[in-house]
Amino acid sequence: MSDIPRFARIILHVGNLEKATQFYSDLLGIKGTPAGGGRVYFQCGSVIVAILDPSPGGVAPQPIPDIIYFTVQDIQSAFDRAEKLDCLDPQDVHGEPAGKIVQRPWGERSFYVVDPWKNGLCFIEEKTLYTGRR
Repeated sequence: MSDIPRFARIILHVGNLEKATQFYSDLLGIKGTPAGGGRVYFQCGSVIVAILDPSPGGVAPQPIPDIIYFTVQDIQSAFDRAEKLDCLDPQDVHGEPAGKIVQRPWGERSFYVVDPWKNGLCFIEEKTLYTGRR
């Protein structure tokens, strides 16, 4: 198949677009771009992470049902930003604290956060990313 679909965008529901824009700018370490329609886009590699406040249309924000995974070269800097925002996930992942930089059983060094709208995110040290191939 020569026309393989590529992942382009994921939308996270948030409340208070101004607060969410500041939160995600601080967490990701990049500036978002207003895209209209209550959306702000964050260019994360080849995929756009969009935040959307649906509440002006009378819809309550709904968190995504699973976790979004990012890779970063400098996991400590990403962790420091998350810690400053007080959004580290307090749960455990495979018996280890989710909100600490830990080498997971599958070999990745990562930590997990939860945004103020209950969306789950994970930051993985890029050089440890497990792709299913060893």
